[in-house]
Amino acid sequence: MLEIAGRQVPVVIRRLAQSRRMTMRLAPDGSEIRISVPRWTRTEDAVAFARSKQSWLAIQIEALPKAQPLGDGALLDFRGHRFTIRHDAALPRRPVPDDGLLLVGGPEGSLAARLKRWLEGEARDVLAQDLAEYCDRAAQATPALALSGARRRWGSCAADGSIRINWRLIMAPDPVRRSVVAHEVAHLVHFDHSPAFHDFLGQIFEGSVPSANRWLKENGRSLYVPFG
Repeated sequence: MLEIAGRQVPVVIRRLAQSRRMTMRLAPDGSEIRISVPRWTRTEDAVAFARSKQSWLAIQIEALPKAQPLGDGALLDFRGHRFTIRHDAALPRRPVPDDGLLLVGGPEGSLAARLKRWLEGEARDVLAQDLAEYCDRAAQATPALALSGARRRWGSCAADGSIRINWRLIMAPDPVRRSVVAHEVAHLVHFDHSPAFHDFLGQIFEGSVPSANRWLKENGRSLYVPFG
């Protein structure tokens, strides 16, 4: 555990056979510090490395979304666009995007829960379409889609071919979300991160993988909006 910006943050050390140097990143929601190291690295050296980067870590943690009530006037991102919430109890309970506003009714006390359910529903529909499209491009059968709320990764492909995608990606720009789906579909063909995998990913994904990865690295934490 390290104290960063007034909070205790666990340090998770992964020893990887292919690692040649230490690398460190903060989990998207700030829940842990992740350090990947060569297998021969001592634990105390990895922890010392994290301590040497405390100033950088503090900046990253301070940049995490602050808990704030998702009420009238609050901002919420949807598919890369920022909307201002307009709550009126007389409006329909299901949120409706309308020219920069997100119109939503119903009781104020359950507003955050309804917004979350709406985002998850939109994510399920849109991600299912993405998954079917990329599986068609990859000439693979489309597996059932599972939504994930994981705090450690944006997507995953298991050895049995099942795919999970983080529902919070519905708040990111479309190319960013689609890059994650394409990445996991590419694993149906190449279950590794070999040059063949990256070449295949480039064949089925129509956008820039580096640009999408850069967006997630710089902005991914903003998707962890607290919903109560």
